Formats: sequence, structure tokens, C-alpha cells
Amino acid sequence: QVQLVESGGGLVQPGGSLRLACAGSGGTVRTYTMGWFRQAPGKEREFVAAIHWSGSTYYTDSVKGRFTISRDNAQNTMYLQMNSLKPEDTAVYYCAGDRDQTGGIRIGIMEYDYWGQGTQVTVSS
Repeated sequence: QVQLVESGGGLVQPGGSLRLACAGSGGTVRTYTMGWFRQAPGKEREFVAAIHWSGSTYYTDSVKGRFTISRDNAQNTMYLQMNSLKPEDTAVYYCAGDRDQTGGIRIGIMEYDYWGQGTQVTVSS
């Protein structure tokens, strides 16, 4: 069974940086499109970024130029480097895996088959 485990969350001041990691096990994670989603208090879970098994990436507009998604297939690990953090980036961040290999990056929550338990990111002074 596929398991995804996030790490790297924490408290950071506005303008600071954090690097999230998502370690996968139990399946051919390297063949999945991997994504990051986030959910702020009182809001719906939303797409943040994704990286296709081929290496192509896609970001939601609000994080473009600040966040960078990457993956290390040898380690079955995905990363999200978050720079210039803002208070509105505060949320629980989830990694997710989409095992469909027939198309490009998908951003819908329902498209993803596997989910981690989340890691809290708080941006505050």
C-alpha cells in the first residue's frame, strides 16, 4: 500500500523560507504525478503545485516565482521549496499522488489517489 509522509513544516516569519518533503513508499511512486495541496482554517483544500513523472511542473498563480517543486525519483521523495512566505500561505500542506500516466498534470483534488497526513505551515511575526 502506498504511503506518503510529509515533513518540514513549522513556524516562519513573513519573508522567510521553508522546505517541505514528501517521502513515498509501498508503490511505484516515481511513476506518479505528485502534487502539493493546502488547506487553511475555514477554507477548502486547494491545489498548490504538481510535478509530472516526466518532470514538468505546474503552479497555482499565487505561488509562482516563490515556490519550487522538485522530486528525487531515486529516493521516492518530492520537495516544495517555499520562499518569500506570506501570512496567507499559512495552512496545512498535503502531498498527494496521481497514478494516472496517460495524460498531463491534473489539479483536481479528486484526481489524486494517495494522500499524506499533512504538515502545518504557519507564517507569522
